[in-house]
Amino acid sequence: MDNLDVRVLRCLRDWRQAGRHAVLATVVRTWGSSPRPIGSIMALADDGAVVGSVSGGCIEDDLIARYTGAASASDAPLLPVGPTGFVKYGITADEAHRFGLPCGGTLELLLERDPDPTHLQALVEALDAGRLMRRTVRLADGLATLDEAATPEALRLDDVVLVNTFGPEYRMLLIGAGQLTEYLATMALFNGFAVTVCDPREEYRGGWRVPGATVTGEMPDDVVRAFRPDRRSCVLALTHDPKLDDMALLEALGTEAFYVGAIGSRRNNEARRNRLSTHFGLTLADLARLRGPIGIYIGSKTPSEIAVSVMAEVLAVKNGVTLPRDMDVAQAKCARDQDVDGPGGSVPAGSAGRVCGA
Repeated sequence: MDNLDVRVLRCLRDWRQAGRHAVLATVVRTWGSSPRPIGSIMALADDGAVVGSVSGGCIEDDLIARYTGAASASDAPLLPVGPTGFVKYGITADEAHRFGLPCGGTLELLLERDPDPTHLQALVEALDAGRLMRRTVRLADGLATLDEAATPEALRLDDVVLVNTFGPEYRMLLIGAGQLTEYLATMALFNGFAVTVCDPREEYRGGWRVPGATVTGEMPDDVVRAFRPDRRSCVLALTHDPKLDDMALLEALGTEAFYVGAIGSRRNNEARRNRLSTHFGLTLADLARLRGPIGIYIGSKTPSEIAVSVMAEVLAVKNGVTLPRDMDVAQAKCARDQDVDGPGGSVPAGSAGRVCGA
């Protein structure tokens, strides 16, 4: 589950704790093309407020109309009665077109009326604590229970229960508060990551301009230890200063973080690997997890484009996409030729290769 789903659950909890009626909708089946994958959720309050998404918007509008009585659409599927029930959209070509579904697309939702606020509070607290949770809903009466899951699981539905796994937020720890970091933090936030920025240099922290990120001036190794990276975390070193970047990487490489990388040219990254091996005893197996030069080659040269390249690689690794780790000849030449670092990582041409494209 991504950060959007956690936000849905928090908002639904708040509504229910305030005594408001609300519905939790979960995509449980799809046929053909579907705008949102199985397991996607949205919450709808009795005044028409909505958070999350199960489609491109038309289905949400119909649910608002049906649940709040704000409008009428006689040919729309009626909401089921009882604590839980199913509703299907896109059965016919006309209906698929009306609800903005792709050609041939059909989806089915499970609707839960007024989920228990105490249960929702327990779920949100577990997610905030970084735990992966399995939520089981009994279809007959809507009773929901929680237990901790060892690994993410696909949604499971039978005649008796719905089982959906919710994970904590993805987190990103960025070392350095330069211009590149501002662009990368902005993209990470709107991609659902909770972002922490570490830079002990006051001159960089003082100019930070991205709301929503946590900024700290502690030393990088202490911050990584306190951050406690897990399988839903990534750590990126972006200062170009070995005294800062190497400290963070030494700690991060010993964690379960799904992505650990550092900015810099191919030559600089090779020098970094030699330092970590020679002076700190890291093995080839340890260094195999270190990504660098980071980013997908897109010919980028500006901080904003480099951030796009880096964010794309982080998302690809997060989503299980296999990426080539070696650059082609043209990219390697770009990495060798552009070894000029910008101030504070703000124009990291020295991160060339993938820093010609990051």
